[in-house]
Amino acid sequence: MRDRIYQRKILCCLFPLALVTTGCTELPESTPFSTPVPARLPAKLPAKLPAKAGAGPARVVRSTATVQAVRFLTIRAPSITGLSAGQNGRLTLTRLIPNGSRVKQGDTLAELDQVQQLDDQREANAKQRELGHQLEEKRAQVRSDSAKRMAALKEAEADLAKAKIQLSKGEILSEIERLQNEAKAESARARVENLNKSHQLRNQAETAAVRVLELKVERQNVTIERIAKNLEKMTIVAPLDGLIAHENIWRNGTQGPPQEGDQVYPGMPLIRVFDPTEMVLITQVNEPDIKTIGANARAKVFLDAYPKLVFDATLESASPVATSGLNSPVKMFTARFKIVQQDPRLLPDLSAGLEISQDGADK
Repeated sequence: MRDRIYQRKILCCLFPLALVTTGCTELPESTPFSTPVPARLPAKLPAKLPAKAGAGPARVVRSTATVQAVRFLTIRAPSITGLSAGQNGRLTLTRLIPNGSRVKQGDTLAELDQVQQLDDQREANAKQRELGHQLEEKRAQVRSDSAKRMAALKEAEADLAKAKIQLSKGEILSEIERLQNEAKAESARARVENLNKSHQLRNQAETAAVRVLELKVERQNVTIERIAKNLEKMTIVAPLDGLIAHENIWRNGTQGPPQEGDQVYPGMPLIRVFDPTEMVLITQVNEPDIKTIGANARAKVFLDAYPKLVFDATLESASPVATSGLNSPVKMFTARFKIVQQDPRLLPDLSAGLEISQDGADK
């Protein structure tokens, strides 16, 4: 009896367990809610994966930069002074060397219209000759007037000497003649004093007048020298050996390279002369990546204009102080890399990408 009771209890307990086991069976593959069965893991994982021979924690910093020439100069339109600076100082470009030309130091790069400067030079030379003639005429007149005054002074001194001789005869002359001789001597003495004073004052006035003309001549000489320098500025020559690159200027409301016949203003950039044998890259490196910039840091250079070209570059200098932009918390270090190879396609202002490696960097 007891065995039957135990058997019923065991059946009551196993029946719900059988239902749960049946409900947990795997759904067929056609069921939309089916999920892939995960692959079985190996019985035992290796303690450490095998490392490749010679592999290390290589660190590469990528950055962007701009190609620049080590030696370059920007040629600007000259500034004209004096009479030639009329019409707001605008100058007409009459000759311009083609873009991309190779030049030597001293070669002519551009020429500007010299008509106005030549006219000013002719007028200045004519005025200088006129002032020179006036100066010579004034000096001759001063010498003539001075000689006339000296003759009058000597005549007055002679009259005074005669009057003194007549005064010495006072004992043998009558009273009337003695008084007359004294009056003549006094008159001659006063005349000599007046002539002396007049001669000194006239000399000062004439010296001042001559000096005024001399200053006018000197000022005119300065004007002529200034015009000569302006004429020299009208011809622009190359300051160094290199290649020519035209700068962009405003032409009829648009930007473009200058052309012959354009009106240019003083200080306007016209031409850039650069030496293509030495090119550098100026880049910015983030503050966390500064450890990569070591004494012997190297970089691979990829030009955006020529993606297939790759150049090598070495570090030349790096700023020891980080700087940040306006209202920017990100600080950057400025680094300068020198490109090792030479290529005619390496031109200034080309954008490039850098891959800076930590080979030789300070760790």
